[in-house]
Amino acid sequence: MATAQDLRPIREYYEQTWHDYRFLWLSPSNYAIHFGYWDQVTRSHADALNRLNAVLASCIGIHPGAHILDAGCGVGGSSIWLAKRFGATVTGITPVGSQVRRARRIAAEQGVADRVRFAEEDYTRTTFADASFDVVWAVESVCHAADKAAFYREAQRLLRPGGRLGIVEYMRTSCPLPDDGEALLHNWLSGWAIPDLATAEEHRAWAQARFTEVQLIDITLNVRRSLARLHRMAVAAWPGELILRTLGLRSDTQHGNWRGARDQFRALARGLWFDAVLTATAI
Repeated sequence: MATAQDLRPIREYYEQTWHDYRFLWLSPSNYAIHFGYWDQVTRSHADALNRLNAVLASCIGIHPGAHILDAGCGVGGSSIWLAKRFGATVTGITPVGSQVRRARRIAAEQGVADRVRFAEEDYTRTTFADASFDVVWAVESVCHAADKAAFYREAQRLLRPGGRLGIVEYMRTSCPLPDDGEALLHNWLSGWAIPDLATAEEHRAWAQARFTEVQLIDITLNVRRSLARLHRMAVAAWPGELILRTLGLRSDTQHGNWRGARDQFRALARGLWFDAVLTATAI
């Protein structure tokens, strides 16, 4: 068995950057820590956060009452949305204990605590029984795994035959990139506690080894507006961020979060990565 990943950097990142997310990104209608999806029906940032959930759910083909694992659930935004929209029973997992506590509180406030539960777990090696779920859902969370193939192995184990896998994920355009490209990409990734990105070819290969009906769709054009929004916020706040860092009022981790918010879009503009939906069916 592979050595378990040290999850402390991920815990530290999300614990220290909670207020950045809470006040600058999350919406009262969706506590989802992910980028938004813009199309002809999207009218606002809050709409975009919900729209990304709706697009992934449509690609998966979620049926009412499904039992869903939200792998990398954050503070429960997508889990709560799935419970409300589909009457689903959702289990959200994250390695960050403070996120579990916040997710439980938000679920109670939203009136879905009877259909959503949260636990502190590693999605590459969970404690759930084989064939426990109809759907494994992962939005912008597989990136945090050092061994991304392990995520696919665990998803296969957890899904019932015919169950559906659906992820939204950042994917690098090549490996390796030119040296300056690798440096820019990792300047972003290190700020967000992401070890590295895999290519689309790697994701397809991992999925095809264990699932059928594998489909991968590039959604970068639809999320680009959301990515640009974060970049504008980071650039506008950068002078103040530097002052706060110099005064010791922002930690290395918090400063890295803002650097990552700036450099993710720089890397996108260089064509170093793209955003994609991948779906597959369990055998």
